[in-house]
Amino acid sequence: MLARGNRITRGADYKAVVRGGRRCASANAVTYIVTTGEQRPSRFGFIVSKQVGGAVVRNTVRRRFKAASAQLLQDMNVGTDIVVRALPASAHAPFHQLRADLLKCVRRAERS
Repeated sequence: MLARGNRITRGADYKAVVRGGRRCASANAVTYIVTTGEQRPSRFGFIVSKQVGGAVVRNTVRRRFKAASAQLLQDMNVGTDIVVRALPASAHAPFHQLRADLLKCVRRAERS
C-alpha cells in the first residue's frame, strides 16, 4: 500500500503530470512521468475510467497498480511524479504483466 506522502491527491497535480510529463504507452496502461527535482518522496496517481470495467474491476486494477508501484518505490528518484492511466486491457492482465509494464516505462523515463 502507498502511504499518503507517496500519492498524488490534487487534481492540479494530476493535470500537471499528464500535460507536462514524458509519456510511455504499453498494452495495459499509459504512464506519464515528471521529475521535479524537489526534495520529497516520489508520488503516484492512478486514472481508471469506466471503459476498464465496472466498479469492482476498476478497483481491482487500481489496487494492482498500487501494489506494483509500492514495489518500485525504493528504486525511484526523489521528486518524481508518476500518473498511470489504465487501459481496458488491464482488466484482464495478470499482476506480473501490469508490474512489468510499469517497470518498463519507469526505466525508460529514467534513461531519457
